[in-house]
Amino acid sequence: MCTVADTLIPQAAGAAATRAADEACMDLALRAAQQAWDIGEVPVGAVLVDAQGELVATGHNRVIADSDPTAHAEIVALRAAARQAGNYRLPGATLYVTLEPCAMCMGAMLHARLARVVYGAADPKTGCCGSVLDVGGVRQLNHQTRYEGGVLEARCGELLRDFFRERRRKPSAPTAPAVDDDQDLSS
Repeated sequence: MCTVADTLIPQAAGAAATRAADEACMDLALRAAQQAWDIGEVPVGAVLVDAQGELVATGHNRVIADSDPTAHAEIVALRAAARQAGNYRLPGATLYVTLEPCAMCMGAMLHARLARVVYGAADPKTGCCGSVLDVGGVRQLNHQTRYEGGVLEARCGELLRDFFRERRRKPSAPTAPAVDDDQDLSS
């Protein structure tokens, strides 16, 4: 077992140990997702571990904070891991993410040569591990990444539902009055 902060991640030694490790890593991804919520982002979190199960990087959505449409949790974690490794290829690594990856994120994970992707909740609108598209299942691609979903699915889905329920309850921010483009604003 390796210690990651205050969480023990059991080393895989069979299906039960693999499931326990997957759940421990997904729990860390859920903590990262909560950090996203805390800064007003959609609560998606990701954790990347190497082939030995050692934590390499974490990430959470930063699209709004960074004004960057590519700053999804998976991309943030991949960038941090690649910087640490000194290489964009991360063979043998597993990425855990609380929501099924989109096409952009799956493409990045395939390019990074990840061995495995594990996600929590399915995404019926943009999920690319089988919900909408099956990017990883395209055999013509030069790399195949295994993926599986449903790890701590209820907790992952509940976090997202709670976030959007709360967001819908909050009154919208007041909008600025319309400005007439022909109006002289110099006075």
